[in-house]
Amino acid sequence: MEPRATYVIGDIHGRSRLLDQLLRDVPWDPERDKIVFLGDLIDRGYDAPGVIERVMELRESSPNVVVVRGNHEQMLLDCLDYGDPQWLIPENGGIATLVSYGMTLSDLDEIGDINIPGEHIEFLRNLPLYHEDEQAIYVHAGLVPGRHPSETDPTVLIWSRDRAFYTGYGDKLCFFGHTPTQYLPREGRHRKFGIYVRGSCVGIDTSGEDQSPLSCIKVQTFTLYQAHPNGVTEVERLAQLKPRPEPALNRR
Repeated sequence: MEPRATYVIGDIHGRSRLLDQLLRDVPWDPERDKIVFLGDLIDRGYDAPGVIERVMELRESSPNVVVVRGNHEQMLLDCLDYGDPQWLIPENGGIATLVSYGMTLSDLDEIGDINIPGEHIEFLRNLPLYHEDEQAIYVHAGLVPGRHPSETDPTVLIWSRDRAFYTGYGDKLCFFGHTPTQYLPREGRHRKFGIYVRGSCVGIDTSGEDQSPLSCIKVQTFTLYQAHPNGVTEVERLAQLKPRPEPALNRR
């Protein structure tokens, strides 16, 4: 069944209550509408397992639920696969995920002691680096202007913070997360916890602070839903900000 509408959700970072709030308050039908998650389901927040479980359940219930890989998922996988300790650096937030699975750093003598359910790891391992449909490209971090994501280094798709993308991208509409919108160039920002729109790119990572909301945008109408930690879900209609449609990027 073709989806009726498409909704895009920014970086959740373990905040399951805010995801539950969106699931309660956004007027979607998860079985008929497409829902795209832009990655960074985990880290920093209190309930990474709960977020993964909810998203897995949504995806199992509908083929129209899409989840792309974020850099925090990649850090966890690199830690498990290669012993890369970057995920466990306090500033990166992996320790919060570790705790949410019932462990602490003192419990670990080696990386192999990390005990996360295998179905969660396999779910994260199989996430694509980007998604594309007729309307837009959906990616965690960004693109190289003029280059299709299939021709782009994966590290760009999940890690990049490139001003050339934020200010000079003018190809097919692209939704991205990764960098909180309050730290993106001023010219495209719309209030502190608003989304970022400039050229053909739309940033919707509004995480970064304890009181920051989780954002979801309906692609067709540019209706913004923001679940705030105080329990209020705000709705803002931003059709005037929607970039004009652009053709798909050429493939070689």
